[in-house]
Amino acid sequence: MLVADLITDEIPPLKHTDTVRVALDWMEQFKVSHLAVVKERDLIGLVSEHDLIDYSTPDEKLESLKVSLIRPIIHNYQHTYDLLKLMMSFNLTLIPVLDDKELYKGCISLKGLLQNISTMASVQNVGGVIVLEVNQVDYSLTQIASIVEGNDAKILSAHISSVPDSNKMEVTLKINKEDLSRILQTFYRYNYNVKASFQHSDFEGGLKDKLDEFMHFINI
Repeated sequence: MLVADLITDEIPPLKHTDTVRVALDWMEQFKVSHLAVVKERDLIGLVSEHDLIDYSTPDEKLESLKVSLIRPIIHNYQHTYDLLKLMMSFNLTLIPVLDDKELYKGCISLKGLLQNISTMASVQNVGGVIVLEVNQVDYSLTQIASIVEGNDAKILSAHISSVPDSNKMEVTLKINKEDLSRILQTFYRYNYNVKASFQHSDFEGGLKDKLDEFMHFINI
């Protein structure tokens, strides 16, 4: 998924002539801690609630601020993973997006990003989860997929992470089947180390509840 697919027009940018008071009012209204500041379609930077909350002159224009605005930008043709990395690096609740002419295109909120990540990870899809631990030299997604598909199932999403201080890696698979017993038996037969498995009732409901709780939290 590309950044362009996530841009929202629900949160407008601030103009450089807007005041500190307007910026804080909009942050409260849109439930974000950052907003883009533009001059026509040129991005000036990103203003944060932290820099404004105790500002002594709330009617001062943003263009006159005595704080430096950060410019953590991303382009509309980049991938969502680049977006996630940038937002987490700067701890942002919103990030401005530029087009290929370096002009302001729109923005993406943390809430919108999380909703789309849940879709990318197939969180809402019915199914189960299997967590494998494999040696890095033995890892083959082709073989893993063959085992899953050989049991009339499909991999909806896969996440791979390194195990700290070892030569092993953890492979988390979202499968489109609720009953994982046949797939697990096959993994055991091929000497895979199944670290954990979760049926729909064990995993999906709890994960969806946690996602809903978090989405409610960032809306408070």
